[in-house]
Amino acid sequence: MTAPSFGLEGKVALVTGASKGLGRAMALGFAESGADVIVSSRNLDACESVSTEIRAMGRRSLAVACHVGDWDQCAALVSAAVAEFGRIDILVNNAGIAPVPPSIPAITEELFDKTIAVNLKGPVRLTGLVADHMPAGGSIINISSKASERPSPFTIVYAAAKAGLNAVTKATSQEYGPRGIRANAIVCGPFLTDSFEKALPTPEAAAHVAGQSSVGYLAGPGEIVGTALFLASDASRYMTGALLALDGGGS
Repeated sequence: MTAPSFGLEGKVALVTGASKGLGRAMALGFAESGADVIVSSRNLDACESVSTEIRAMGRRSLAVACHVGDWDQCAALVSAAVAEFGRIDILVNNAGIAPVPPSIPAITEELFDKTIAVNLKGPVRLTGLVADHMPAGGSIINISSKASERPSPFTIVYAAAKAGLNAVTKATSQEYGPRGIRANAIVCGPFLTDSFEKALPTPEAAAHVAGQSSVGYLAGPGEIVGTALFLASDASRYMTGALLALDGGGS
């Protein structure tokens, strides 16, 4: 039996929220494994910076600004990607926001609509658009959160959006499975990204969060790459509709 390949040679990947954090790590990891990458986020300059890194590896890359909560911008993103590469083999719905309301009664309509739009509406819209340009063997990877399984009053809207994304993952796997397209989600615990560090008031708070995991530390963004490569590559060709926990054994 031949060992499965994690290589992405000849593949085209579209990663949202790819200008920093987990998205940047996955975009660069895919490029290192042979993929050409569309780098997207709201900040075009930051996307161009990541695309420059990818081109330095000898891969093709396109930077496209897109607010995934905007229905029409999602369509423009996919159109630009297909015009440049002709198809999309891998879609990573990574862009997300997690504003924290002070209490449930204090949730504003603006906060609710914005959180749902970025974390849920955008992935649904992009999945439907990209699938029309995704050949058999394609992979859709949704970046979910442990908050979807363990919500709190302070994560209520974000958690609801990510729980919805889990449901979307399973429904997508059923719709596109007959076409040879897989859909899975990575259910992330805390990662030591720039935005997460800013949310931690003290080093003691970071140590407390790290202590909640079995491994006893907070992962850097690069530690998502192995799981993402598994789901993007033919190594996971029999896996679809799965929600894979990546949380260091968090409680």
